[in-house]
Amino acid sequence: MFSVGAGTSPERAQQGAAEHPSAPIPIVGPGIGESIRVPLGETGLDTFPLMLGAAEFGWNVDLETSHGILDRYVEFGGNAIHTADGFSGGRSEHIIGQWLQSRGQRERAVLSVRIGAHADNPGLGSVNLVRAVEGSLTRLGVERIDVLYLDATLDKTTNLEDTLATVEWMVDAGKIGALGAFGFAPERLVEARILASAGYPRIEVIDSPYNLVRRQPFEGDLRLVAGAQGLAVTPSHALEHGFLSGRHRSKALTSRGVRGEQLRGHLNRRGTKILRALDQVATELEVPVAAVSIAWLLAQRTIAAPIVNTFATDHVDELMQGAGVTLSRAQVAELTRAGN
Repeated sequence: MFSVGAGTSPERAQQGAAEHPSAPIPIVGPGIGESIRVPLGETGLDTFPLMLGAAEFGWNVDLETSHGILDRYVEFGGNAIHTADGFSGGRSEHIIGQWLQSRGQRERAVLSVRIGAHADNPGLGSVNLVRAVEGSLTRLGVERIDVLYLDATLDKTTNLEDTLATVEWMVDAGKIGALGAFGFAPERLVEARILASAGYPRIEVIDSPYNLVRRQPFEGDLRLVAGAQGLAVTPSHALEHGFLSGRHRSKALTSRGVRGEQLRGHLNRRGTKILRALDQVATELEVPVAAVSIAWLLAQRTIAAPIVNTFATDHVDELMQGAGVTLSRAQVAELTRAGN
């Protein structure tokens, strides 16, 4: 499994890894995954191939548990934390900011923030954009956001040139490192690249919801554009609200509310077929179902680091295994066919 135990010798751990080339990352003391980094496109940043999403912080997860999740993620060697100004009305950012300060982790963390959906500063207009970034910096208690994702969910009409000109000013001021996009149509990404050729900041990363269950719209023009432009893809909803963790298999046992409806919507013939395929591969590799779901994403071209949200520290143990699992071509093909 994922851990070989704190008391396991390095020699034995190396021997185990040699015997099982597809085995997950063994834990030999804290931070073993610190050596595992992937380039985030052309941003110049190197991240662990799994970003810890903070969508649940301050909403379904309290401060103490949130800090425990962050501690566990870093203990395994993770370094990429993703949040948004709209998550829990900004409480997610407050929680991360408190953790960064109390643990002294700012210099080691790659911090990405999605802006554009906060109730006080919606959209990508110049004024709201500046206010949103300043608000996020204040809540996080930092001077710079490493990757800023522009969220176009609530704003499809703002002139992109004006938005990028505002971003350019904030980049020059040292408030933003690299630029990402969320909810951008393929044609808007093409427009952004044309503007970048004229000197405006270039979009380097995109976030598009994508997983074994939710294959569209990413598997289409969006993936073609991402590949052609050399964009790093950090797909959100990597486990589809927990369905692809394999924990939810009965409509009667799923929770009520919006999330329960989302889960029940996948408990159909196709969803059951996907879970069976995941179970088979998980059994073959002796890893959790969630790890196989993550490994399938990482096997897809253009995918750099999936964004995964979690509710508990023990879930982190399962998720981090996905970065150390190598699926065979046959396993990738079988999982892909199950989701067709």
